[in-house]
Amino acid sequence: MSKGIVMSLYDFTGEALKPWADSGYTCYAFDIQHPKEGQVNQGICYQYADLHNHETLNAIQDEFADKPVVFGMAFPVCTDMAVSGAAHFARKAEVNPSFQTEAVSYAMWCAKLFNSMHIPYFIENPVSVLATKWRKPDYNFHPYEYGGYIPDDQAEHPRWPEYIAPRDAYPKKTCLWTGGGFVMPTKVAVTVKKGYATQHLKLGGKSQRTKDIRSATPRGFAIAIYEANKIKEMSYEYG
Repeated sequence: MSKGIVMSLYDFTGEALKPWADSGYTCYAFDIQHPKEGQVNQGICYQYADLHNHETLNAIQDEFADKPVVFGMAFPVCTDMAVSGAAHFARKAEVNPSFQTEAVSYAMWCAKLFNSMHIPYFIENPVSVLATKWRKPDYNFHPYEYGGYIPDDQAEHPRWPEYIAPRDAYPKKTCLWTGGGFVMPTKVAVTVKKGYATQHLKLGGKSQRTKDIRSATPRGFAIAIYEANKIKEMSYEYG
């Protein structure tokens, strides 16, 4: 018996899905880095998907059109959109003049998919050109503002304690584009201590691993999102 399906697009780590999976929801994380044969880990179905291929996007839409999806989230690749990389925009435009239009279109497609399902959702990105080339974000937050949702005895990050500050006690302005009745959770902040900048220094570079860690959903925020948007009264049986 499942409480419904939660799907997450452009999601390699699955961090955002863990509170949902732990509570009995069927969870899918789609990303091009997952094994082509797929895998299930801690209740999360990790599915290979080239989400920059429109055939793949349409196939996902068709596959889940009649299934009990109750919540959606997406983390479109920010490499071509984040203003932190603005110094490289001109060079990229010389190679592909439409590189940002294409990047923005994938975020817009996510919204179109979730709206077609009539479900609450959010699309996450750092401060980026989505605000000017699509629409302004509905909300923004810093990880430390939701660190209070992490219990004291679970303060250290279970996967990357050497990189992520305990209880997400670090700033990183993150924007959300939302719809479908999404509820922004109440903030329960923790104190950002001196020295948090060492986390940023450790996660420099261009390796895929550091990019994955930098983009992983903060645990406190993931818990808060679940608590504010969970569906209590429904359960589903399906094949």
